[in-house]
This record gives sequence, structure tokens and C-alpha cells, in this order.
Amino acid sequence: MIKSELVQRISEQNPHLYQRDVENIVNAILDEITEALKRGDRVELRGFGAFSVKNRPARVGRNPRTGQKVEVSEKNVPFFKTGKEMRERLNGGVDHGDD
Repeated sequence: MIKSELVQRISEQNPHLYQRDVENIVNAILDEITEALKRGDRVELRGFGAFSVKNRPARVGRNPRTGQKVEVSEKNVPFFKTGKEMRERLNGGVDHGDD
């Protein structure tokens, strides 16, 4: 599902809302999550999951085509961990997770 499909589905489920308002709400939510992650904050949506940032230190990698060593710079990457309720719903009510 892409963002426009999400907006469309929410609009269909909420006919009292204009589609442009739903799109603004979805964009606002995603922007706030992004800004929180940029600040280094963790965003937890109970029952859904948690977004956080993990730091990947600089390292020496390898070009898979040539085998040549390449320097890979340090970077921060987004990380998402599903919540227990979501895992249970995906697995038919049985959670086999590590929580």
C-alpha cells in the first residue's frame, strides 16, 4: 500500500471528511514522526509499534561487483519494531515474538 492508497481508504471509511483533509492529517502524522526521529526521539504507537533511529558507524565495505574496498560513512537509519498487538493480529491471535 502506498500513501495515496492509505489516504483513499481512510477517506472511504470516513465520508464526512474531505479527502484533502485526510491527506493533510496523514502527512502531518508522518512529518511529526520524521521530525521526532531527526531529534533522536523514539516514537511509540501502542499496539502498533515503535520507530527509533539506530546509528551505523563508519566501516570499510566492499563493492560487490568489483570486490574493491570502499569507505562507508557513518549514518543514522530508521528502525521499526512491531508492537505485540500487531504481531498477535498478524499471527491469528498467537504471539511468537520475543517480548
